[in-house]
Amino acid sequence: MTLDVDEEILQDFLVEAGEILEQLSEQLVDLEHRPEDSDLLNAIFRGFHTVKGGAGFLQLTPLVECCHSAENVFDKLRNHEIPVTTDLMDVVLRALDSVNEMFDSVRAGDYPEVAEPELIQALDALTRGEAPAAPAAPEPPAEPPAAATGGDADAEFDQMLSALGTEMPVEPAAAEVPAASGDDEITDDEFEALLDQLHGAGKHGGVVESSASEPAPAAVGAETPPASGDDELISEDEFEKLLDELQAQGKGAFAAADAGSVAETEAAAPPPAPQPQSAAVAPAPAAETAVPKPAAPRAAAKKADKPAAAETTVRVDTQRLDEIMNMVGELVLVRNRLVRLGNKVADEEVGKAVSSLDMVTADLQMSVMKTRMQPIKKVFGRFPRVVRDLARTLKKEVNLELRGEDTDLDKNLVEALADPLVHLVRNAVDHGVEAPDVRLSSGKPSMGNVVLSAEQEGDHILLAIQDDGAGMDANKLRQLAVDKGMMDEDSAERLSDHEAFNLIFAPGFSTKKEISDVSGRGVGMDVVKTKITQLNGTLNIDSVPGQGSRIEIKVPLTLAIMPTLMVMLADQAFALPLVNVNEIFHLDLTQTNVVDGQEVVVVREKALPLFHLKRWLVEGCYGEALPENGHVVIVTVGTKRVGFIVDQLVGQEEVVIKPLGKMLQGTPGMAGATITGDGRIALILDIPSMLKQYATR
Repeated sequence: MTLDVDEEILQDFLVEAGEILEQLSEQLVDLEHRPEDSDLLNAIFRGFHTVKGGAGFLQLTPLVECCHSAENVFDKLRNHEIPVTTDLMDVVLRALDSVNEMFDSVRAGDYPEVAEPELIQALDALTRGEAPAAPAAPEPPAEPPAAATGGDADAEFDQMLSALGTEMPVEPAAAEVPAASGDDEITDDEFEALLDQLHGAGKHGGVVESSASEPAPAAVGAETPPASGDDELISEDEFEKLLDELQAQGKGAFAAADAGSVAETEAAAPPPAPQPQSAAVAPAPAAETAVPKPAAPRAAAKKADKPAAAETTVRVDTQRLDEIMNMVGELVLVRNRLVRLGNKVADEEVGKAVSSLDMVTADLQMSVMKTRMQPIKKVFGRFPRVVRDLARTLKKEVNLELRGEDTDLDKNLVEALADPLVHLVRNAVDHGVEAPDVRLSSGKPSMGNVVLSAEQEGDHILLAIQDDGAGMDANKLRQLAVDKGMMDEDSAERLSDHEAFNLIFAPGFSTKKEISDVSGRGVGMDVVKTKITQLNGTLNIDSVPGQGSRIEIKVPLTLAIMPTLMVMLADQAFALPLVNVNEIFHLDLTQTNVVDGQEVVVVREKALPLFHLKRWLVEGCYGEALPENGHVVIVTVGTKRVGFIVDQLVGQEEVVIKPLGKMLQGTPGMAGATITGDGRIALILDIPSMLKQYATR
């Protein structure tokens, strides 16, 4: 069934509820480590309560019911009526999964399906302090609340007041509520009529004038909150909360105010002074409180006269941001061209104008890039739950620490990094952290630690996954590579420890002896390397046996505008992504060596393979005699370093990646094209695919 709601209201709900649900996933895992944290319990309670309120306004009854049951559990938890246990958290996390599934259905434009009856029954059992066992006969889900109309509005209003612990006084003069106006705000007359129903006509501190020395009498059985200043007005928060409750009834958001809602009001306002109960009013339950005394009409007038705060954010389609980014990219190309021309024209005024354009373009480019930026917390937020569930499955104790969650990077990169990071975090928990008994026997605490961090380094982001587990033994990795037939013993012996650690990224390589649903097939780390390489990123790994491992990922801030090293091969320009460039030097090509048929150059006592790019990329140059001198560019691809010989070094230049035409799409070694500062068309090299295509010939 499809949704039939106002699109603007729906989008507001999706944005707000989506952010809350992301936070809840992390907060619930934190709660297991801090079960007595009252602020955390209240935050989780408010999260479920807010999602429930928005869902109720949109008549999403299944979502309301599930959030309501979870909210009741946390109302008991924050009042210390039930303890936080692992079994309880298992049920609550299942409830969050169900809420997320319903939310995804709403986002797709469908009406959410009802949660499993067993889940709701388990939550209700927890609320009663019982073991979360499902009852024999599941209860049918409640019908969606209908909007109050006509006489039903009064009954609904009575029901709300009963839930709030205030009895409706019978006043013939104020028996009816004026009809609501078309907009969301209630008028002064409507507000005064509601106050008359709450306290009696002329008894709510301002409708009937009284002398300064005699305060207006309070309604029978109603508790008066502490005075707020000389005027004895309620605070703005209390006023807003009362309006929210009253308006929610008129719109049919929820049929009756529940105990959790009132408990939230009680937590937000200071407790009222104790007063004797009237015999006509039934005592409210412990989790409820009386409605706070409303403000006098002059307070309502002040609220109405106060101008609404201007919105500070605006929702923009990402496609429009991409279009703006493309236009800025074109501007960058024009800037590069003008800078080159300005250097040729020996005119001071032209030079100043070009310098100003260069500076403004750089600022504009950075500002537009920031509009596409998102905090990496959007990726990090899922890992507390991943680690918690995996540790439970493996019967391990693991603490996850997140650092640098506010680090921003391009939206596309945030999405692209999600899968690689999941693999690495799962690998740290599965392969890295030992079982509690093993850790204790080796003198470590039973609980292992995994640290996931992010920080900005220039125009790159550095991500690190570190654990204090068993670490890796380079000799065992070498032997495993030989056993799997990946290399012979001599080749394995020549591997440095660093190269041996990098074997874990090879396809089909796994240190697990048994295959499970968690790991053992040797595909996860290979996927990580492939994905990071596609993002023009690099991988680095280090490990100490018995102390743990650390894997570092370095990726560019954005994929739209790329810093490159421009080189020339014959008369054709090519761009090497600067993130891959390690160093540059001039070389006498007559001094190179040949090992196993491959030309190599020794750099700091390390033999690196050499390749003549001209032979690969320029037609007709394969059989040419090699020059005696050349420029060597050492590049890093994943965990491998190679040297490329080029004819000429042009210099560093920021380029905008343009897709190749239909005839060139899919060409090995080509990532795209760009226009250089001197007007040439340069091909941007995809170094990993180029090596895969040509280096194996």
